[in-house]
Amino acid sequence: MQPLEEATIFVAWERVDSQRFVLADDYGRLYLLMLVMDGSTVQDWKLDIIGQTSRASVLIYLDAGQIFVGSHQGDSQVIRITEKSMEIIQTFANIAPILDFTIMDMGNRSGEGQSNEYSSGQARIVTGSGAYQDGSLRSVRSGVGLEDLGVLGEMEHISNLFSLKSNPSSEYVDTLLVTFVNESRVFRFDSDGEVEEVEEFKGMILSENTLLAANIPQARLLQVTSSRVQVTDLDSGMVSSEWTPSNNQAITAASANDSNIFISLGGVGLVVLDINDGIKMVTGKVYGVESQVACIALPPAPETICFVGFWQNSAVSVLDLMTLKSINTVTVADGSVPRSLLLTKIFENKPPTLFIAMADGNVVTFAMDPQTHELSGKKSIVLGTQQATFRALPRGDGLFNVLATCEHPSLIYGSEGRIIYSAVTAEKATSVCSFDSESYPGAIAIATSEDLRIALVDAERTTHVQTLLVNETVRRIAYSPSLKAFGMGTIKRILKGGVEIMQSHFKLADEILFKELDTYPLNEDELVESVMRCELDDGTGSLAERFVVGTAYLEDEPAAAERGRIIILEVTEDRMLKLVTELSLKGGCRCLAMVEGKIVAALIKTVSSAFSITKIKHACNNHIRSSYIPSNTQLPALQASPSVSASAHPQRLSTSLSTATPLLSPIL
Repeated sequence: MQPLEEATIFVAWERVDSQRFVLADDYGRLYLLMLVMDGSTVQDWKLDIIGQTSRASVLIYLDAGQIFVGSHQGDSQVIRITEKSMEIIQTFANIAPILDFTIMDMGNRSGEGQSNEYSSGQARIVTGSGAYQDGSLRSVRSGVGLEDLGVLGEMEHISNLFSLKSNPSSEYVDTLLVTFVNESRVFRFDSDGEVEEVEEFKGMILSENTLLAANIPQARLLQVTSSRVQVTDLDSGMVSSEWTPSNNQAITAASANDSNIFISLGGVGLVVLDINDGIKMVTGKVYGVESQVACIALPPAPETICFVGFWQNSAVSVLDLMTLKSINTVTVADGSVPRSLLLTKIFENKPPTLFIAMADGNVVTFAMDPQTHELSGKKSIVLGTQQATFRALPRGDGLFNVLATCEHPSLIYGSEGRIIYSAVTAEKATSVCSFDSESYPGAIAIATSEDLRIALVDAERTTHVQTLLVNETVRRIAYSPSLKAFGMGTIKRILKGGVEIMQSHFKLADEILFKELDTYPLNEDELVESVMRCELDDGTGSLAERFVVGTAYLEDEPAAAERGRIIILEVTEDRMLKLVTELSLKGGCRCLAMVEGKIVAALIKTVSSAFSITKIKHACNNHIRSSYIPSNTQLPALQASPSVSASAHPQRLSTSLSTATPLLSPIL
């Protein structure tokens, strides 16, 4: 019998062969136990740590050194044992056990035109999942998945994608134009899916960035670069017509249909070109510095209008295509700029929809009357913190879906008269285009920050989980829509010198990037019990967003010592946590709520006179006033609200609360 080098608690084991065993401890470490045999007698043993996994509930040996690690507290895994180490082959997501959760609806913030709290399709459940080293914050929402069909290769800094036909009579596209900052590349696909990069394609300019490329009627190919517009003949590959701006002006944006091209020159000028017979200038217009162009869009023919978004006043105008005179102008939002426009039909027997991507991550939609060109029915949704880029994907019967790429790519489509925004599992996508080829029918091309791939979009929504690994038990969660952040009360367990130590923290995490921003440590042996967000007086008479944390101490302290605290924290402009004030309590703070601008705290305390205590505390001018209310006093009914993390609040506290109530269950 030999002592271990470090104290631990083994929770699972599995036999590999007659001499080797795999052991798992309570802290997620995996051990390989080797028996040194002399015939049938065990002479000695050797124990090595081979890696870190989820805290195992069961171990099952599969074959060829592979072991299934089944976990109740974290993700289950399949691992392969290697030389004094291991590698994780596969992970099976597990959001249990859930200790607390909150619901957030990113698309309901503006509230304009929302008939239902979660009608935006961007509602999600955010959970505090797992325990101790397997603890995590998980965002759970339904969305559309992508099935990868193939990767064309590693490519960085792709700015746009265009699918083309080399044969105008073909039903399918067979060419993918990939454009970069200072060049364009062409990839040709055959009927079997084999791909080849070509150095030349139908007279196209490949030494410049391509702003627009498309097949147009009469077996022609249109290409717009920053310096010129050209039309080539597909059969001969010869340039049939060309147009260049005067005074060496740069083309900054372009949009086209089968009859016309609409371009922006340097953000201050607009030009309309006719491409029915060569390239002819129809009209032009120059704006002053007070009305610079931010984005443009040209609807499919035979529409005789165009759309322009301006940097100033967040305005979007509908212009007559032949004269560029304004027909209608709307102010989209305050404090942001329209950066991408798309008019497409997503509903059957309904007017087309104008999509406007704002620079701050909002997407605004309008229904456009085809006769009067009036914009109405404004609705808004938040997709991220940066502008989205739209691409229309054919759906059939003249209808389209819209794929918006941003931090959280979304597939936008019409269903039962509503616009549905479904998350897409393409988090790194920077650009997409439809790629309905013979070898990949119904596919799309996706450019990420790392590579270029072909994929299929799922026909229906499924559940998708995004994980922020905290490595601590996320015991309590509070969500602040105004701060766009989560407050998390966490508990960390460490083994030091054979002694198990509990440490508690309050953490701040960004809701969009889903990453930790700051951590506020609690005192030794102090554990978080409750968390909420609320608006409190900041000392000047104004209300400010605050996180309130209720705590309790793990060990019994002397009678004179504090048993818990209420801590009020603010989030600074640089998104860091700062202590506003705190109050020592005579009992652990199990629950927090707001009543008429005051904080109500439910405490755990033994009271000899057999009545419970509720403390009402009010944070103002960096101090807290408190009062005690005996249990025989009727309190006003507490209304559940999104600002309270607890699921229910009693009108009167029970008279049987006791310090004997355990603070922690086996999994908290």
